[in-house]
Amino acid sequence: FSLKETCCRTRPLSLAGHVGFDSLPDQLVNKSISQGFCFNILCIGETGIGKSTLMDTLFNTNFENFESSHFEPQVKLRAQTYDLQESNVRLRLTVVNTVGFGDQMNKQESYQPVVDYIDKQFESYLQEELKIKRSLHNYHDSRVHACLYFISPSGHSLKSLDLVTMKKLDSKVNIIPVIAKADTISKSELHKFKIKIMSELVSNGVQIYQFPLDDETVAKVNTTMNGHLPFAVVGSTEEVCVGNKMVKARQYPWGVVQVENEHHCDFVKLREMLICVNMEDLREQTHTRHYELYRRCKLEEMGFKDTDPECKPVSLQQTYEAKRQEFLAELQKREDEMRQIFVQRVKEKEAELKEAERELQGRFEQLKRVHAEQKSTLEDKKRLLDEDQSSFNKRRAAAQLLQAQSLTVNGKKDKDRKNSGFIITSGIPSTSSSVAPTTESDKPCESPSCQSLKTVSEKILCTSFMVFESVM
Repeated sequence: FSLKETCCRTRPLSLAGHVGFDSLPDQLVNKSISQGFCFNILCIGETGIGKSTLMDTLFNTNFENFESSHFEPQVKLRAQTYDLQESNVRLRLTVVNTVGFGDQMNKQESYQPVVDYIDKQFESYLQEELKIKRSLHNYHDSRVHACLYFISPSGHSLKSLDLVTMKKLDSKVNIIPVIAKADTISKSELHKFKIKIMSELVSNGVQIYQFPLDDETVAKVNTTMNGHLPFAVVGSTEEVCVGNKMVKARQYPWGVVQVENEHHCDFVKLREMLICVNMEDLREQTHTRHYELYRRCKLEEMGFKDTDPECKPVSLQQTYEAKRQEFLAELQKREDEMRQIFVQRVKEKEAELKEAERELQGRFEQLKRVHAEQKSTLEDKKRLLDEDQSSFNKRRAAAQLLQAQSLTVNGKKDKDRKNSGFIITSGIPSTSSSVAPTTESDKPCESPSCQSLKTVSEKILCTSFMVFESVM
């Protein structure tokens, strides 16, 4: 035999006397009692269908209930945790209620918040398991152990929302369907309604929780209870006097519906199966079936496997090293791709900058040429202006010279005229009785030389006035 086969073989032996490990069950019981238990229930149903009332009736207490409206924009989950104690057994109970479920006009995604909540609790537990320093012994397990799905007592069939929601949840949580407010439907209709519901669940492939049959002590009662699914329940916290005792019931004008009367509803069956008989199995099924499925899928997504392609067992260290090398290779590949992309973008940017530089240089050269042309034009205009100014100054000087000469000539002429007139008048004696007549010498000179001189003087004066006006 090989070493592996030898190690796997076991042999039964008899004891010669009492050893003491027969007290292990008692040890487990005492340890469990000291640690306490936890149980988490998820209630799914429409607003006002009686979820909170049924929880109060199941655990015989009054939980903190908040009234919900029918106008919630989306489905919300409200979780409340309570510490309960019965005898010396402590129970940490968490009740998760779906607020606004089925109240929206568009019910297509009404189940998604519920799925996300369940996955979130699985993920929290998985992260605690994967820690290097774990503390699972005092970790508050928030995974949902049981889901009570409340069905409206329509008497016809399941709604499409109910089928879709249960189909999305059957691989994540233990679903126990219950018909709420069963006192609103007759017994014959209720029986047909149960058959119709189970038929639709089977035809649509919805797997609800089946009470276990592997334990001989509870196999018989569980077999019977599996035939009563879904349970038709009535909840009430009010006590009504029936006969000589007070019982929980609902008072109607036509009579009293007793909650704990098995002829009136299945409340007692639900309480026995959920709490008294199968609570531990619900916890175990959650851990070994639903959580293990989630854990396996998550680890496979992360790349962890139990065997290699050749079906040989692979250790966690080998898987980690393989994933590490794969991650480093992928990281190097991405780094190279990023480097290539960076180089390509740098080249593109450089090309864009060079093109922009060329455009700016062209614009600069163009502006430089325009500036040179404008400068040349301005210099030409300045030169012409200087020439005009010089010409004007010369003409003005000439005009001033001519004007001065004209004034000098006119002054001499007037002086000569005055002198000649004085000489003539002084050489003729005057009489008191008469004035001598004007002689030819008193008339203005009308010789050709005098007329030409007068014409030249007038032209010079006209030219001077025209130049003066142009300057002004």
